[in-house]
Parts: sequence; structure tokens; C-alpha cells
Amino acid sequence: MTKTPILLGKIGAAHGIKGEVRITSYTEDPLAIANYGVLDTDRPGLSVKITRARQAKSVLIASLEGITDRNGAEKLNGVSLYIDRARLDEPEEDEFYHTDLIGLEVRQPDETVLGTITAVANFGADDLLDIRLKENGKSVFLPFTKAVVPRVDVRKGFVIAIPPQGWLEDTPRDPEETDPEDTP
Repeated sequence: MTKTPILLGKIGAAHGIKGEVRITSYTEDPLAIANYGVLDTDRPGLSVKITRARQAKSVLIASLEGITDRNGAEKLNGVSLYIDRARLDEPEEDEFYHTDLIGLEVRQPDETVLGTITAVANFGADDLLDIRLKENGKSVFLPFTKAVVPRVDVRKGFVIAIPPQGWLEDTPRDPEETDPEDTP
């Protein structure tokens, strides 16, 4: 059986002197990452198990099995945490794993191809699909809501999108690309 790794989180800096680490969790409930038992990592031969976790602002503070001091915790900075897809429940209707959305083609209702989903982001409100436009290669965000993306067909490899008015206009996302003379 082939493993299909799903990224669940990333270990950050050490916290304190007793081996705790900061973890950025990508699970819907950030604390749920501690419920998956032994997690694979992006370092060959290294697996970790979260034994305790608590929420602290935008990260978790966690204890890992076998890590008891700051030196051990510091060695794990930057390690990505994965779980095999087979260990996860299938998502409910209208729920998706980010990894399933990445690479899907974005089409308008008339089947015109707009581009491809390259990432899923969330800056505090709804999820945003990062779309690389077919026409010019630019990257733009599209709100991932039922009104804007009424159909997702993971099996067939596409989503249907009804972009908000003005979304397809040439408006750069990078502030450095904006000409100050063009702003009111």
C-alpha cells in the first residue's frame, strides 16, 4: 500500500527549558493534531508523538514524547508533521482536505478555464483559494464560499467558480506591483 502523506502541522521554535515546542497546526481544530498519535515527519527515520498540547495565541505549545530539554526541542525547529491519508476519516459533504483542492482546475459555469488552484490560505476569515490564472500566470485569491465556488468535483479534477464582479480585472495582489499614482 502506498502512503499518501497529509501535512498536519509544523514544529517551530523551542518554548522554555523543558523541551516544549511551538507547533503551527493546520487541522480545523488546532488541538486535534495531538489526537493522531505518532506522526511522520519530513526527516527520514524521525516520527514524533504529541503527549500534551495547549493553545497559545496563533500556535500550540506542545510536549513531544522523548523530548525533555530545550536542546532536543531546538533540533526539531522547522520539522513538518504528516499523517498517512489512510488514517484520516473521509471528509463530510462540502468539506475538503486542502491537499485534495490543490491542483484542481478552476472553471467558470460556461466551462471556460480560469486557472489552477495552487494553495489554500486563511488569514482569519473564510478560506481563500490561491489561483494561478491560465491567461497570464498571475496568482489571485478567490473566496472559497458556496456562493463563489458552488461546485467542487475532486474526482473529475475541477471546481466551478463564479468570481465576484471585478475579480478578473488586472489588479495585482502584491503591494509592490501597485503604482501609487493609481490609488485614490
